[in-house]
Amino acid sequence: MEKATNSQSYIRQYLLQSEELYKYILETSVYPREPEPLKEIRDVTASHPYARMGTTPDSGQLIALLLKLIDPKKTIEIGVFTGYSLLLTALTISENSKIVAIDMDRKAYEIGLPVIKKAGVDHKIEFIESEALPFLDQLLQDSRNEGSFEYAYVDADKDNYWKYHEKLMKLLKIGGVAVYDNTLWKATVAMAEEQVPERLRPARQAALETNKLLAADPRVQLSHVPVGDGLTICRRIS
Repeated sequence: MEKATNSQSYIRQYLLQSEELYKYILETSVYPREPEPLKEIRDVTASHPYARMGTTPDSGQLIALLLKLIDPKKTIEIGVFTGYSLLLTALTISENSKIVAIDMDRKAYEIGLPVIKKAGVDHKIEFIESEALPFLDQLLQDSRNEGSFEYAYVDADKDNYWKYHEKLMKLLKIGGVAVYDNTLWKATVAMAEEQVPERLRPARQAALETNKLLAADPRVQLSHVPVGDGLTICRRIS
């Protein structure tokens, strides 16, 4: 059974009816199948003051399944932190596939980098230390990048999610998939604003606006999944 200390930051984000039910899912279906390198990167991240920022293991399990179905050769990740989702992607995609990974915080990335190298998948990763929007604009300056990506994962500053989406709709090919994390923002999207702690309100408002825009976007087929802190999966259809 997984140590409680390793799962505490994820338990706080559960969206199910009880903490016990979420633990049941983790301990029955998620942790036993989680690759050892992902367990290791969770362990090295556990002492980080913002460890809760990492992708939850149950979300990761769903993402791995999506990746196997898509079999992307060219992917992009916006927001890396210590690299749990990045490592998961690198472990799942084929040997000749590549990931463009964008984050401003190289120090956080370097916490998980030894685990990524130990897993033997660092050659699949191109880490870009940059703000995401300027780099996405740079990619779009080269017309060869338009419609060239098959998968994107976004777990970054919530205020810019829609801006990322607009650019990803150009970078992703038709049939490509974009996954957005934290779209239920600790369940606060369904709360009255006065019930939401002050520190959570800005990102809650950003999530509400993003969710509304994504739901109305005719360019995508969408599923809003209550896993982890909320995943929105968008398949580009036009």
